[in-house]
Amino acid sequence: MKTILEARNINKYFRKPVLFHVLKDINFKVNQGEFASIMGKSGCGKSTLLYILSTMDTGYEGDLYLNTELITGQENEKLSYIRNKHIGFVFQFHYLLSEFSVLENVMLPAKKLAEKSIEEIEYNAIEKLRILNIEHIAKKRASQISGGEKQRVAIARALINNPTIIMGDEPTGNLDSQNSDNVFNIFKQLSEEQGLSLLVVTHDQDFADKTDRIIQMGDGRIIN
Repeated sequence: MKTILEARNINKYFRKPVLFHVLKDINFKVNQGEFASIMGKSGCGKSTLLYILSTMDTGYEGDLYLNTELITGQENEKLSYIRNKHIGFVFQFHYLLSEFSVLENVMLPAKKLAEKSIEEIEYNAIEKLRILNIEHIAKKRASQISGGEKQRVAIARALINNPTIIMGDEPTGNLDSQNSDNVFNIFKQLSEEQGLSLLVVTHDQDFADKTDRIIQMGDGRIIN
């Protein structure tokens, strides 16, 4: 089984207003095609950990590997490239650009990566919308679609560069139960059919119970 993401001895301190040890000796792996969730009370360090795993926070001790490559200590430019190419993000808030069309929103990360022609990017974006059953809203402005549709657009955008892992921070936090189930089913399908790895921070016990594995956190540690 190929390891996609590995955290080794990750420690994180906040130094202001006083020294606070927020993450304590975090060790775990996520394998290819695995759908894992991170749970724990508010303030236990879940989101802090996700920011480190997603390469957005580099102020930590320990080693982080993505696709078996050590990414700790890499230059910011390299980290930005890794983040855009290999990691797809889905947040609680979809962060769509409301004046852009659905299609344009989905294309943005691929345009930033600039490894394909605009025609290819557009073709790929429509493919992702099709996978999520929303190709019919491609030309609509992001401001004109429902909350559930917005979150699907955000997932399509996260998929556009064919990442190795999707990271979610409370991706169903703003959705009703039906839309939450839709998001779960989409993630499950991506893991089973495309071998995509998923790591999702959630407060939703029903959502977490259906994932392959729950990483339980408490007081800055992994407790199971």
